[in-house]
Amino acid sequence: MAEVKEFTLPDLGEGLTEAEVVRWLVEVGEVVAVDQPVVEVETAKAMVEVPCPYGGVVTARYGAEGEELAVGAPLLTVAVGADASAPAAAEGSGSGGADGVVAEADGADAAEDGGAGETSGAVLVGYGTGAPPARRRRVRPTPVPAAAAGQVNGVASGYGRHAVTPEVPVRAEAAEPVPGPVPVISPLVRRLARQNGVELRTLTGSGPDGLILRADVERAIGAAGAPAAAEPSAAVASAPAADAGEVRIPLRGVRGVVADKMSRSRREIPEATCWVDVDATELLAARRAMNAAGGPDAPKISLLALLARICTAALARYPELNARVDTEAREIVRLERVHVGFAAQTDRGLVVPVVRDAHARSAESLSEELGRLTGAARDGSLTPGELTGSTFTLNNYGVFGVDGSTPIINHPEAAMLGVGRIVPKPWVYEGELAVRQVTQLSLTFDHRVCDGGVAGGFLRYVADCVEQPAVLLRGV
Repeated sequence: MAEVKEFTLPDLGEGLTEAEVVRWLVEVGEVVAVDQPVVEVETAKAMVEVPCPYGGVVTARYGAEGEELAVGAPLLTVAVGADASAPAAAEGSGSGGADGVVAEADGADAAEDGGAGETSGAVLVGYGTGAPPARRRRVRPTPVPAAAAGQVNGVASGYGRHAVTPEVPVRAEAAEPVPGPVPVISPLVRRLARQNGVELRTLTGSGPDGLILRADVERAIGAAGAPAAAEPSAAVASAPAADAGEVRIPLRGVRGVVADKMSRSRREIPEATCWVDVDATELLAARRAMNAAGGPDAPKISLLALLARICTAALARYPELNARVDTEAREIVRLERVHVGFAAQTDRGLVVPVVRDAHARSAESLSEELGRLTGAARDGSLTPGELTGSTFTLNNYGVFGVDGSTPIINHPEAAMLGVGRIVPKPWVYEGELAVRQVTQLSLTFDHRVCDGGVAGGFLRYVADCVEQPAVLLRGV
């Protein structure tokens, strides 16, 4: 006898409580292997393919594409065991539920009920037959023919407290497969095309080797006269606004996580900010010299990598800032390893990828890893593990053309260094007025882990390394 097991949405990362179904990778009635990806979901942090821990036949799927599911909610059910192929076979017999959603009943019950009666009779193993109200969906499901709906409801009524009406998939024989892969990497581009009815195979990509980019899809949408679908972070609420001039944007996805984290930071952390203007001319010259020494084919070292390297050296001198506060134990926890997070603005919103063990990396290694993570952030392929666990954050808001800021600490860290734009300004250099490349550095720190003397010492050391990169050589 096959055993039907329920697979629920797992915890996909620190602080995540829900995920949006982007694309189903399996159909009802399909045989899946252990650890085979079955659904692609988008969390507030990353796009993730979720593998199923069971091998067998998929008997039901929960959640339509575009619907949000809470962590712990059912994703699908799988018939596991010797009779696992029964649901697929039962579809052709006409005696089971819709689209192969069938379950084994006890032998005596099956003989007694004959598959008929007011309740389903086709009961999933271990579940009752009462029909609770269906779980509310955010997305309006595709209408189901009355006959099929009756069969589905008959089966769904046996799902116990997790009952929802499983979506009825399109039968495999009705789909017309189109040969050849579609040159698209980003799942976000695929979803944008799907939401606006754009056939990707008809587009000519403007990216490398014909890769279809977001701009290509948006041009196709504009040519068709259809408005581009909003991203989750900017979706307008379905409820009508109280005033005709209001636009309501739900705090969900990335924006929701950012809102919660920033609110918690301001609520829990007594932060203070200090700043200083620095002459970055010599740092820029050092970067040019390092890249020239590597030759034309060598990877270039970014300015952000040099700043990250300076920060790790400063944290070695001032370990008080590589810490967090355990509020329940009333303890300051100093951390031996430095994981540097850096703010990256993407189409999905602000994310903070993390460079692991930054203290053990060279400037070249830091530059390579920063470049990799930045590319992954832009195409939405970062994993939850690459977005959590930072111990110190570097925020280069100068790319937005601003000079200064008082950034909010990335909870539960103890400090964040902000870097403004580098612009030519009049500066007294070696006793004479000169035009130099000047930037502003700001340090926001948790006043519980240290006092102003430590924070000022950290910031002054960073400023000295920016103005005279040779200062770093003392610690090499």
